[in-house]
Amino acid sequence: MAEHRTMQRGALLDAARSLLSEGGTEALTFPALAERTGLARSSVYEYFRSRAAVVEELCAVDFPVWAAEVEAAMERAGTPEDKIEAYVRQQLALVGDRRHRAVVAISAGELDEGAREKIRAAHGGLVAMLAEALMALGHDEPRLTAMLLQGVVDAAVRRIELGAAEEPDRITEAAVAMALRGVRG
Repeated sequence: MAEHRTMQRGALLDAARSLLSEGGTEALTFPALAERTGLARSSVYEYFRSRAAVVEELCAVDFPVWAAEVEAAMERAGTPEDKIEAYVRQQLALVGDRRHRAVVAISAGELDEGAREKIRAAHGGLVAMLAEALMALGHDEPRLTAMLLQGVVDAAVRRIELGAAEEPDRITEAAVAMALRGVRG
């Protein structure tokens, strides 16, 4: 029975990912979750009290996995510049991934404090790694620069997500160039 409940919960989270990546936070409703999973709406409430609870669980499950992939790419990189480049490239490479799209949709939506805290914690670890690479380059404002660099990444993510006129590869190259030239300051 416990295994069955775990499978149902997994199916609900997967349906939530799809809904978020297709239509953003407005698309994530209990009727839509019920329809996607073939469960009765009342059954959805047995697993999650609210939309916020679904979102919080997705943050707890997906964000650390996504962050670990970026972290692994940075750890594989040699020089501080390579680490910064890996930070930008890996995040942009994950844009097509449904988990990443769900995380982006969630970040753009209204979150309760619990979910926001989980995102901040996972993101904080990445920004700290970036700040470390910037410090190794002798940067005098590593934390601030790391935060601004994330802004460049977020802007590039949005352009790719919107299906901008430029090819995703061009957007990635422009973001990497901007990051690397900008941090040399």
